[in-house]
Amino acid sequence: MKRYLCSIIIGMVVILSIGTYYVKVASSASSLPKYTFKTLEGKDKELDPVIIHATLENGTFYEPIRLESNTTTYASERSYLENLTGGQNHQIERLIKEHRSFMRGKDSISSLYEDDDFLAYAWVNSEITNNGKMEAEFDIGLLEKKDEEETSFQIELPDQERIMNADVRDVQLVHSKLQILTMNDVNSNNEKQTKEVHLYTIDVANKKVLSDKTLLSESFTYPNQVDFEMPIDVAPSQPNNMVFISLIKGVNHEDGPFEEKLKESKLLSYNYETEKLETVKNESLSLDMARTGYADGKNLYVVETEADAYHLKTFDLISQTFTNDTELDAAVNNKEQYTVAFKKGRVYFLLNEMNQEGKTSKPVKLLIADIKTGKTLYKGETVTNKKNGKSFGLFIDDLEIK
Repeated sequence: MKRYLCSIIIGMVVILSIGTYYVKVASSASSLPKYTFKTLEGKDKELDPVIIHATLENGTFYEPIRLESNTTTYASERSYLENLTGGQNHQIERLIKEHRSFMRGKDSISSLYEDDDFLAYAWVNSEITNNGKMEAEFDIGLLEKKDEEETSFQIELPDQERIMNADVRDVQLVHSKLQILTMNDVNSNNEKQTKEVHLYTIDVANKKVLSDKTLLSESFTYPNQVDFEMPIDVAPSQPNNMVFISLIKGVNHEDGPFEEKLKESKLLSYNYETEKLETVKNESLSLDMARTGYADGKNLYVVETEADAYHLKTFDLISQTFTNDTELDAAVNNKEQYTVAFKKGRVYFLLNEMNQEGKTSKPVKLLIADIKTGKTLYKGETVTNKKNGKSFGLFIDDLEIK
């Protein structure tokens, strides 16, 4: 009887502790400002797919915050399980709801591919052995959506004894074969370092690697430096025909910053269908534009400032020409930082101005416009329900569109 009584008492203590925790959380969150968007132009429904991840700051106080459907949610208001698992990318959240079994343990959007019929996954699992060498294998998964039939297996990474690190950057399904683009750090002789871009072709049906194609390979010695970069992928899990890769060469100066060798650096494109790697020769597209651009496999979108206004330029990846240049209804302010997202023919432009103390000096502004015409579909700015709202700093972490 004493044993059961002890269990009951412990259970009551746990319940009371959890209850007290949530009462304190609710009380704490209620004292924090709530942010909503005041519509200045357009329709409120344009806000429906917008998710803003930010951090609220006041002195030494920091609190993660999420603005969605014009509602403010603090991390302290989320459930214990939600905070334990952390914030998920919206696309990952959707895929988990739709394909829970297949998505178990998969949380990197760049490792996924999705079309109407299939959902595919590719990742590199690796570990360093006692003798200092890396053992690595592909973790492969393919789901046929129609009948929810799953195929999953692990297969050794080719020439893994050469590889120090392999980072999956893109996954595509082309002619029923899985294409995995990786950036690899490779073991070199003497003091040399080598970086490579590889394309692995996987036969999922027969669970084997069909080919390992080295698209790019560059060796260098310090103080020289070589890096590969790709534009920000705005549609990382969608079918893409092409990818852009920047080859950056330069020198690390001990008494100064990295100096790029512009004549040796270049921009390349790879077409999955034609299997061609080509140098982009359009002089109108600079290396900086490509690196800071946003790609969706069909177009590269570049934000530039001209005559105190923001311009959105569209570069067609197939023809390798600029096809559009639209002026956005947003004046340039050097004190403002912008965050951009693209979805379904719309550009979402978030502007946040901070003062010297790192506080939000003005409301956060949101502009939603048509990519082709530049027509403003929505314009709004944040308002708060607290009189002391301006004393808080609101740092924008990410802009996500459902």
